[in-house]
Amino acid sequence: MARKKYSAEFKTQVVLEALKGEKSLNQIAQDNNILPKNIERWKKEFLANAEIAMEPSKAVKEYKDKIKELGLID
Repeated sequence: MARKKYSAEFKTQVVLEALKGEKSLNQIAQDNNILPKNIERWKKEFLANAEIAMEPSKAVKEYKDKIKELGLID
């Protein structure tokens, strides 16, 4: 059976609901027909990447530096 792909919009909606803390992860998972471990993983990814949303220019610079380091651009 193929794994189901969820849109970034759907994941964000679920994560924001989880961060509100009004419902348990199990309840959110049940309401959305997904596993609680998916919510936990999405939440971890969301929080780990929050810095990009706050400082997008810093993230772009880091990516450009990495590309230069790999020799893909001058």
